[in-house]
Amino acid sequence: MKPSVGIEALAVALPRRTLHLEDLARARGVDPAKFIAGLGVREMAVTDPGEDSVALAATAARSLLEANRIDPTSIGMLAVGTETGVDHSKPVASFVQGLVGLPRQMRVFDVQHACYGGTAALMAAAEWIASGVAGGKSALVVCSDIARYGVKTAGEPTQGAGAVALLVSARPELLALDLGVDGTSSAHVFDFWRPLGRREAVVDGHYSIDCYLEALSGAYRDWRGKAEAREIVRRNGTSLPSEQLAAIGYHVPFCKMAKKAHARLRRCDLDDVLGAFDEIREEREGAASFERQVAGSLTLCARVGNVYTGSLYLGLAGMLDTGASGLAGKRIGLFSYGSGCASEFFSGVVGKAAAESIARARLDEVLGARERVTVEEYERLMGLPPDAPPDIAPAPGQFRFTGIQEHRRQYAAG
Repeated sequence: MKPSVGIEALAVALPRRTLHLEDLARARGVDPAKFIAGLGVREMAVTDPGEDSVALAATAARSLLEANRIDPTSIGMLAVGTETGVDHSKPVASFVQGLVGLPRQMRVFDVQHACYGGTAALMAAAEWIASGVAGGKSALVVCSDIARYGVKTAGEPTQGAGAVALLVSARPELLALDLGVDGTSSAHVFDFWRPLGRREAVVDGHYSIDCYLEALSGAYRDWRGKAEAREIVRRNGTSLPSEQLAAIGYHVPFCKMAKKAHARLRRCDLDDVLGAFDEIREEREGAASFERQVAGSLTLCARVGNVYTGSLYLGLAGMLDTGASGLAGKRIGLFSYGSGCASEFFSGVVGKAAAESIARARLDEVLGARERVTVEEYERLMGLPPDAPPDIAPAPGQFRFTGIQEHRRQYAAG
């Protein structure tokens, strides 16, 4: 019998400022509905130079360990998924190890593959524990990123930032993963990339959406075949395989993408299981399926924006924060996509103690501690160089970048 492995607890760290998209739309001469309804996003996180990927990752990691009273010596692996690292050689994970005070006897590394990096780190950690070589140790996985496209660009309203820390162990109070039932799909495409030396990404927007949906089709079908073989889902004629999942979370560069993704997922089932796309059935059942299975995962994402590697796991946090009690003991599905591209559809069973575990993340407090900024202040912050000296001391429990001395990045703890 395979050991139970998955996510024991999580924590979220966000920048101290947030910009409401209603304010941004008016400043750009755009109907606010184009941003809010069109993208499904109400706010986006705004960083200053003190809030880089290291500071956010270390803050989330420390919050996770303290809230759950985790002994640092019980951690044997630290993996950070990010596409906004601060050094071409030294990983974010190395900074986090030192700032948080993790032991020397552990495996420490970053994973980079656009927004998929966090999932690659999670799977490496889970399989490391399941293999038996972890020796009873847990793993700390942190997804930390800053999505930046620039002022007055097409991607401006899809920016955001934050970090999600995951404790991966053989005590999966939040989510026990269905190891070995993951579905994957990857391809060499240029839908999104960030050349060395650039702070802003290069995006082929419409093509990237097509790549996302094509990858979802392949990964979901791969997962479904394995899940049917394990009798996790069945083709019984009364419900589609995807409908047998209590909830589904998708990677969301913007929240409206989840609607496109869910429609494509159901299309795969309708085409493959019923033999044809039933448009009448989909008009009747598609919207209700989205509200039942997906909407809960967007509550946090709609108030933070794009977190690249952390977007899927911010969605998972929102899903459990709003519905852990009802999901306890039930199976959910998760889809991770990283441009370039790699994707994975995987599943797991929500733990019986998930509501208690997610409550320790104090997500309402994390959101409520933020300051609403004006568009003018947002533009000022966006215009600062990445090594500008921060003028704000770290709040209690947080880390901040403070400057560079002799080529060494310096951080302060609150």
